[in-house]
Amino acid sequence: MSLIDRLGLTVPVIQAPMAGVSTPHMAAAVSNAGALGSIGVGATDADGAGRMMAETRALTDRPFNVNLFVHAAPRSDPAGEAAWLEALTPQFTALGAAPPPGLGVIYRSFADDDAMLPRLLADPPAVVSFHFGLPDDARIRALKAAGCLLLATATTLDEALACKTAGVDAVVAQGWEAGGHRGMFDPDAEDSRLGAVALTRLLVARAGLPVIVAGGIMDGQGVRAALDLGAVAVQMGTAFVACPESAADAGYRAALASDAAHHTTMTHVISGRPARCLANRFTAWDATTAAVPPDYPVAYDAGKALNAAAEAGGEFGFGAQWAGQGAPLARTLPAADLIAALIAEMDA
Repeated sequence: MSLIDRLGLTVPVIQAPMAGVSTPHMAAAVSNAGALGSIGVGATDADGAGRMMAETRALTDRPFNVNLFVHAAPRSDPAGEAAWLEALTPQFTALGAAPPPGLGVIYRSFADDDAMLPRLLADPPAVVSFHFGLPDDARIRALKAAGCLLLATATTLDEALACKTAGVDAVVAQGWEAGGHRGMFDPDAEDSRLGAVALTRLLVARAGLPVIVAGGIMDGQGVRAALDLGAVAVQMGTAFVACPESAADAGYRAALASDAAHHTTMTHVISGRPARCLANRFTAWDATTAAVPPDYPVAYDAGKALNAAAEAGGEFGFGAQWAGQGAPLARTLPAADLIAALIAEMDA
């Protein structure tokens, strides 16, 4: 049985999890429209994940995806963290604020969070997906035994083959043009920067898993093209940021509708891992500094503090305004209407 048939989807589209942007209302609206909605729980704990799953279930009886971050634990580097805060101090000062006295690990990896697995198993979602890497065999076996279909992001063939070996059911081929965090397992490794087309064809030919394409797809014509490449579905994130159900703030929405959408850039200063973002004041500063951020998510603690200071003064240029290269094609539509538009475009 195909992935699409197993999930009972009527349109081969997965709304990307987008932790901090996707919401239960968005996921439910997408799932109710025949696609696969997603919630990202990598930025919360087990209790928060439980609340998000319960809220989503209250809004839909359709399958949805729960996404987890599986990053390596950050290295302890007090001196590096202090140097990073010192480098950011002029930015805080210009905003009339002071940097935080220290930084912490704000997001726990699923690999290290022993409370998250039992919470998932207590009421298993239809789909569980992994970003930044893979959990251990015991966690994968437990989720599969509970009936969860497993997805994982890959940016290279080697990562996709690791997914297959681990028992993942399908791989999300994340092209270089995709918005948000690169899903590469090792952020310190050389990035081959494969685009979605080349990566998809490579994985379809050699990975031995169903392939879901992510990166730059914004309309039904893009979905159809991805299927022609041999993919079974697409994953779309930036296309859903402007939906009213998303949690994107006014500054994020305004930036997406501005010229910044034509100038997305890969940056590592916001969170400590490479991620594609709308061009803003933070990414402009990235181009001028030689300072090295601490590991993800410690660097994100500083980035969030800087953004909070900026927003307190009405400045939205320091936010994590993740977006892919297809950003200029974003539409402000309710999620269900966007799915309907994709279907009509695919059939045109």
